[in-house]
Amino acid sequence: MASKYSVTLQKLLKEHPMNELYLPKASEEIIITSPDVNRPGLFFAGYENYFDPARINFIGITETEYLNTLSAQVRAQRLFQFMSKKPAAIIFTRGINCPDDILSLAKEFEVPILGSSESTSGIMATLTAFLNVELAERITRHGVFVEVYGEGVLILGDSGVGKSETAVELIKRGHRLIADDAVEIKKTGAKTLVGSAPDNIRHFIELRGIGIINARRIFGMGAVKLNEKIDMVIELEPWNADKVYDRMGIEEESTEILGVRVPHTVVPIKPGRNLAIIIEVAAMNNRQKKMGYNAARELMHNLGMVEDLIPQQDEIEIWSDF
Repeated sequence: MASKYSVTLQKLLKEHPMNELYLPKASEEIIITSPDVNRPGLFFAGYENYFDPARINFIGITETEYLNTLSAQVRAQRLFQFMSKKPAAIIFTRGINCPDDILSLAKEFEVPILGSSESTSGIMATLTAFLNVELAERITRHGVFVEVYGEGVLILGDSGVGKSETAVELIKRGHRLIADDAVEIKKTGAKTLVGSAPDNIRHFIELRGIGIINARRIFGMGAVKLNEKIDMVIELEPWNADKVYDRMGIEEESTEILGVRVPHTVVPIKPGRNLAIIIEVAAMNNRQKKMGYNAARELMHNLGMVEDLIPQQDEIEIWSDF
């Protein structure tokens, strides 16, 4: 199914170099819009229903050998019908040479032809992963995105609440910045969100009173990262004495982004609170919960208030050592 987003063939070839056997025009002018791919074996066999020309098609040994079993007339007919659909691109795998009749039809219908020495399943898996990211459903959220102990933490809050300053403190403590101010969030799977920074503001941080800084230049390459899975959301807000904040954390709160539920925590801000340390602890606690351990539930169990089973003691000790 075609996506409302697109990627140029030039970018695809930059990330995954292949032989350009025939291009009807410059690669930057050829647009790919479908994250799905196809092997046209069924089409060559005569079943043409549900064929999506927006997909990249892969021709490997199976398809090539099957075409060789057809009579010259049937082969010409099937190939003409296939190429007349104008698929987005055709990739010959395992170093297979493009037959002259297919190349001739490609020139007639202006279908890009590429060649790869990789196995069919290997290059299909690689390009599918690439296309799922490039063509994924996405939104942009105002916030800061950092990696803390391997957890992707999306920090939200009103302007001036201290998100960027907290990010700088986390970087100083050995964690990595992914995005500041604008976070581009892509839905790369049914339950997976990946965050990154727009290209034009990547690695830059705005600090009120200081101005714009480049985190990569100041703190080094180890202080930044291009993208990360979003594991949790932390929302910073000024302390409200009239509001009741969660003090136990037994029930996990969550928020929905692009239809995906993500753990969500509200952290109230007031003078004297070290937000960087709080976020570090929140990230580690989130990892423990994903592994099946909930400290609040263990405490309630020890107090005889819940009867839930808890992880074995040796597992708890391992996590405490971490």
